[in-house]
Amino acid sequence: MEETKNESKGNMITIKKHTLWQVGTFIFAALFVVSLFTGGFSGSNAGVTGAAVGAPTNPTPTPIPEPSNVQVSVDDDAVLGNKDAKVTIIEFSDYQCPFCGRFWSDTLPQIKSQYIDTKKVKLVYRDFPLTSIHPNAQPAAEAVECVRYVAKGSDEAYFKMHDKIFQNQQALSTENLKAWAKELGYDITSCLDSGKFRSEVQKDSSDGQSAGVQGTPAFFINGKLVSGAQPFSVFKQAIDAEL
Repeated sequence: MEETKNESKGNMITIKKHTLWQVGTFIFAALFVVSLFTGGFSGSNAGVTGAAVGAPTNPTPTPIPEPSNVQVSVDDDAVLGNKDAKVTIIEFSDYQCPFCGRFWSDTLPQIKSQYIDTKKVKLVYRDFPLTSIHPNAQPAAEAVECVRYVAKGSDEAYFKMHDKIFQNQQALSTENLKAWAKELGYDITSCLDSGKFRSEVQKDSSDGQSAGVQGTPAFFINGKLVSGAQPFSVFKQAIDAEL
């Protein structure tokens, strides 16, 4: 029998000459070796299963953990809403923080109308001034506490001053804080100058750090942390889960 030859000129590819019976023998040997590893000749799938050795055939999916509850005290801070509401939102905030201002203007009104005014939720405002980047946040927090003090503990007066500051966030200064309080009917000059509530504001900040707050705004909804100026839909989902 004639031998066959296949050559490709240029980048040369050469198939070595073989007789037909040699080719047949080689192919059979190759198939036999492959069968030893694959179980091909036996018809069994034992050789290759497509699964990792030792891996369970139906692994149980790992459940996504629920957010853990954090014990955060309301302290003696001002409350907006029904004090007996089923859901408590504790907000740690900074009066000079633009994201806190965004929450106040964009999201809080919706929470207030749908949940606070309907007595399902109460909001507790606690201070977390980022003094290294917001130098007016600490005096602003003290000023609101001073208004509450001068108003004989009125939470309503507290939140009027709270709103006044966020309405005029770009104009924060000690003099303006005193002027805004006076517009509301409260003289806080001596209280603010004395630093009467400096330690109270610092305690809020310390409690926030202990609870895991790393920035503002931060919220604990019945102990579950929501970070940042999230859209109303995020708060709605978290609140509804607690009702």
